[in-house]
Amino acid sequence: MSPAYNFASGPARLPDAVLERAHDTLLLRGADGACALERPFSSPAFRATLERARQRLAALLDLPAGYRVLFLAGGAMQQFSMVPLNLLGPSRRAAYADSGYWAGRAIREARRFAEVAVVARYQGDTPLAAPPLENWRLPDDCAYCHITPNETGEGIAYPALPNTGAVPLVADATSCFLAAPLDISRFGLIYAGAQKNIGPAGLTVVIVREDLLQREARYAPAPYCYRQQLAENNTVNTPVGWAIELAALVFDWIAESGGLAAMAEANRRKAERLYHAIDTSGGFYRAPVAHGHRSPSNVRFQLTDERLTEPFLQQAEAAGLTHLRGHCHVGGLRASLYNAMPEAGVAALVAFMADFARRQG
Repeated sequence: MSPAYNFASGPARLPDAVLERAHDTLLLRGADGACALERPFSSPAFRATLERARQRLAALLDLPAGYRVLFLAGGAMQQFSMVPLNLLGPSRRAAYADSGYWAGRAIREARRFAEVAVVARYQGDTPLAAPPLENWRLPDDCAYCHITPNETGEGIAYPALPNTGAVPLVADATSCFLAAPLDISRFGLIYAGAQKNIGPAGLTVVIVREDLLQREARYAPAPYCYRQQLAENNTVNTPVGWAIELAALVFDWIAESGGLAAMAEANRRKAERLYHAIDTSGGFYRAPVAHGHRSPSNVRFQLTDERLTEPFLQQAEAAGLTHLRGHCHVGGLRASLYNAMPEAGVAALVAFMADFARRQG
């Protein structure tokens, strides 16, 4: 029987080697009578895992001095509130770039706490490219500038990072984090939900520059306060120990597989292969996002004859190619190609697409 491949945008596929290692280790009770699901966060074993996860992630990212790593409970959407609560300080103004669905969600949430200046926006009625990178006019007193460098729904990726000068750049990197090397020094804060390239849903990684932790966070509840979470070593509230244990295994797997440069090269090959199949299909399939702005993580495409979308999805699932339905906001099809998606999965999808086109043509 052929293997099945999960192309979901998240929670996404975990590396096979990580699942095998987790099966062999995380569900076994240790000498203390507890497995990873049960172990208290005050135990030396959990504290060692937390520190190992931090150190491994810092090494993968070549983390500069002056940055701190947090492993927080919840998803990236909670950061839509936590960022303004922690970073506004005496300013009540923040800059945001609108690149699509998730950037829009972040903007709407930030407006609950701040005066939001939308300093860049996708062009046209619907997002088919990232916002232009030039002429961002940031308010003089804005506390930070927030971007979403990869939009999972629309399949859009920024071709480069904007230059925000002295204004700290903040990024929701949920769907592109650990997919390629990243210059952390370009950011004041970067956050990522775990369920793409880090581990299971329910965990979010936050990397924050130390000077930003000095800003007053008067209205941030204790579990939402970055400074307090760091002061108490991630234990203001009970941390998601199981998710951190799995994340540590994923970081080990990335390092053992060649690091972020190797992830980037494999992801490039996967995305190029799928986009080539779409672009050379004679118009049977089409990718609506502008060249140079296409996401390598979330490949959005459509059937020119939209009546074939449901048959395509049904037959793909029967062939073991699952969760290819596009985001409900835009429809169509989407294949998410995160780190754990093997190249064999993309090869199987490309072969199915060609066969489906032949049969329908």
